[in-house]
Amino acid sequence: MGFRITTWNVNGIRNPFGYQPWRDKRTFEGMFDLLEADIVIMQELKIQRKDLTDDMVLVPGWDCYFSLPKQKKGYSGVGIYTRQSTCTPIRAEEGILGVLCPPGSSTPYRFLPADQTIGGYPTLEQVETLGVDPAALDAEGRCVILEFPAFVLFGIYSPANSNGMRDDFRFGFLRALDARIRNLTSSGKRVIVTGDLNVSRSELDTANAEETLKKEGLTHEDYISTPNRRIFNQLLEGGDVVGSRDEGREFPVLWDTCRGFHPTRKGMYTHWEQKINARPANYGSRIDYVLCSISMKDWVQDANIQEGLMGSDHCPVYIILKDRVPLNEMDVELRSILHPPGHFVDGKRIREAALKDLPTLSARLMPEFDKRRSIKDMFSRKRKATDDSQETILNDIPTASQGTDDAANRTTSNSISSTPTPDHAIHLQAPSTVSPLPQPSQPVRSAAEPPKAKESPSKDNQQPNKRTKSSAPKTVQRQGSTRGQQSLKGFFKPTLRTPEQENDVRTESDIKLSSREGDIVKTKSAVSINGKNNRPTVAASAENGYYLASTVIDAVASKESWDKLFAKRAAPLCEGHSEPCITLLSKKKGFNCGRSFWICPRPLGPSGNKEVGTQWRCRTFIWSSDWNGNG
Repeated sequence: MGFRITTWNVNGIRNPFGYQPWRDKRTFEGMFDLLEADIVIMQELKIQRKDLTDDMVLVPGWDCYFSLPKQKKGYSGVGIYTRQSTCTPIRAEEGILGVLCPPGSSTPYRFLPADQTIGGYPTLEQVETLGVDPAALDAEGRCVILEFPAFVLFGIYSPANSNGMRDDFRFGFLRALDARIRNLTSSGKRVIVTGDLNVSRSELDTANAEETLKKEGLTHEDYISTPNRRIFNQLLEGGDVVGSRDEGREFPVLWDTCRGFHPTRKGMYTHWEQKINARPANYGSRIDYVLCSISMKDWVQDANIQEGLMGSDHCPVYIILKDRVPLNEMDVELRSILHPPGHFVDGKRIREAALKDLPTLSARLMPEFDKRRSIKDMFSRKRKATDDSQETILNDIPTASQGTDDAANRTTSNSISSTPTPDHAIHLQAPSTVSPLPQPSQPVRSAAEPPKAKESPSKDNQQPNKRTKSSAPKTVQRQGSTRGQQSLKGFFKPTLRTPEQENDVRTESDIKLSSREGDIVKTKSAVSINGKNNRPTVAASAENGYYLASTVIDAVASKESWDKLFAKRAAPLCEGHSEPCITLLSKKKGFNCGRSFWICPRPLGPSGNKEVGTQWRCRTFIWSSDWNGNG
């Protein structure tokens, strides 16, 4: 079966629920089951801590760890979910440099005792050469690190290429990540790096890269020698590096799992630009990875992408580890080294993971979620009879006004109530092992017998009873008042007439003529008592009792006229395929920013440009202000 690790840039933690197959269940538990994963790493969550909800954190059977942005809203964010039945981390941290503090502590990770940290932090010399503020580097919610006895797991969301505006920050982030990975490897720990690294490895990992290089006049050496790509290739076994390697990066330490299983596969892309609808034509790039230490190559059973799963502008990437792996010249069961020591012996679980075993970074230990249970757990777990019985006895201790005779009678009923009863009534009975708590003036009764009514309570000991529905005073309806609206049905029921009102209904012979400024309007329709012959052209005047004629309005014609006024304009047809165009908004800075326009609905082809006479997007372009909807 294997142990599956999946990474996915979801572009918003709830974004996948708008697509199939996630739309049916719309729960994280259902999503993880469909992914068939034991660890799920998500990037670009676009939430802050205040946005965490019960369904995100209290996922049945799962633990979770988050690194969320400290300042920017709706930006970055990384989360790792671990299945409780298959793995439990022994340590967890957020950030690469170790400058952040664990929850409930004011000491940064890197200054904690060695047995409480993951280790491998970049040295002060390495930090100084980054050229980036260390606190700002770890404050954007871009890294979560979990340590298992088998390996150290990184969940990464690397900064993107924002038109060259944050090149220094992006370069500093990759250098810090490179230093941390190499330091951990040097200390003898195995490493798995997952996530959106926002860098492609070679031309094979980018659509139409060769033609782009020709247009820009660049060579292969220029392409792979860009600063970010050069650092990345020096990390990987088989990475293409021009010239001699950099100091401190003399040897590769990671293995590209997907490319290792598919060395010559083309079009293995994990990201597509949504603005140009590039996914149908597979015009994308491979920037999401699952990398592992070179010493773990024999551990990996399979690695691939899941380009068919929708839900984001990225697709999931996964690896499957073998059930038994080589370790120290022995074959060991993998799950025995994915839990803290003492949970497994000879491949058999002897102890379940408890809440106290989780690292402090676990979201379940946050004050807003600690000691909370999901609704499913509340109904699936039965309460203990002993605890409930004791609670009932303590709450039902009688007052001093009840005599000792009642205590003797209740003792008899207590012995009777010890007979078995259904499960749903267990909490009403007192077990025989629980002894009552006698007091000098307060005899103890059985929990099974309801308290008797007090016969002669004294004024000193009498306490006001709580008002109940039955004891609520009845309101006296005033004479002449009418009842208020009881339900919405009253709006749709016909008005019922009283006998007095029936006598006031006028028939045809009683209808009078109304005269106003010389104009006489005679009503020709009769108003019957039962209302069947009423017509909307006759209105009653409450003041003088006359009937005045009014203008008749055709409701159907009125509705059609309003529908025509507010109806959407018909979309123009594209020139190349005669299909209804789609409308978009211009986001390019300048005079036309914010204007809407019509374009061909088809996606761009492999060339990345609009084409004529093909099945891909044609050159149709119409400003919405220039289209009147008439063709």
